[in-house]
This record gives sequence, C-alpha cells and structure tokens, in this order.
Amino acid sequence: MSTVQRTVLIVDDTPENLDLLKAILAPHYKVKAAINGEAALRLAAAAPPDIVLLDVMMPGLNGYEVCERMMADTALRHIPVVLVTALAESMDDGKGFAAGAVDYITKPVSAPVVLNRVKSHLDLVDLQCAAKDALGALRRGDSSAAEKRLAAILDGEAA
Repeated sequence: MSTVQRTVLIVDDTPENLDLLKAILAPHYKVKAAINGEAALRLAAAAPPDIVLLDVMMPGLNGYEVCERMMADTALRHIPVVLVTALAESMDDGKGFAAGAVDYITKPVSAPVVLNRVKSHLDLVDLQCAAKDALGALRRGDSSAAEKRLAAILDGEAA
C-alpha cells in the first residue's frame, strides 16, 4: 500500500458520531468531517477524499442524495462511498447501492469493522488503479511494464 496518508471524509449531523469516527480513523488516516450533505459535497469538490463514510439520515440532503450527486459528478464518481446507518433494513431494499454506495456500516459502529471496511475499499481502489496502469502499458506496447505491474498486483503490491 502507498506510504501517502489517505484521506477519509466522514459526514454525520451528530457531533458525537463524528467524534467517534474521528477517534477510530485519525491514527491511520487523514480525516475531514462535514456536518451535513451540502458541506460534504463542497469539501469533496475542493479536495476529493480517497473514501467517504456517509450517514444516511441527515437534515437537508440525506446520504442517498449526497451519494447520487457524487456519482453524477465525473470528478467524484470514482470515490467509494460507504453508508453509515442505524437503518439496516434500508440497505436491504437496495436504495443505498442504487445511489452508488459500495458498502454500509451499521450503527453503533465497531472500530474493527470501520477500519477493515475502509482498508478493504481503499485496497480495491489501489487494485483498480494498478490494473488500469497495466492495461495502459499493454496498449502502449510495453509488455515488460505491463507484466511487472500485473506481477505486483498478484503479489499484493498494487499501490
């Protein structure tokens, strides 16, 4: 994995939830926080994070609406969005996934679950980038570079 510190944007209208997620994530990642959907979209547009943890139930723009807007924005659609919700049944109806979310975490959150989900989705992003690099090398006719990149992916060194 890359030595560059990754950025996590957390979005929740409850200060205690933001504080808890910050405490879990800050030792491992750069953390930015927003208290509503509008602020989240502004922060993401100004400096796109590597991943977003997004509360579903918020006043103003709810989590589904924020996710849909991110997926409609070409500069933001590549960012994985993980919904954080007390509404487990809301994920069962597929609304979050239809909005573009890649996963969800139920409240109350567990530190190991949060850390593992964030790491897993960042690892997937790294693999996608590495695969695109390898494909680019193949298209340029640089089979040696493509082979090295693919070997790194298979060895778990995608970043």
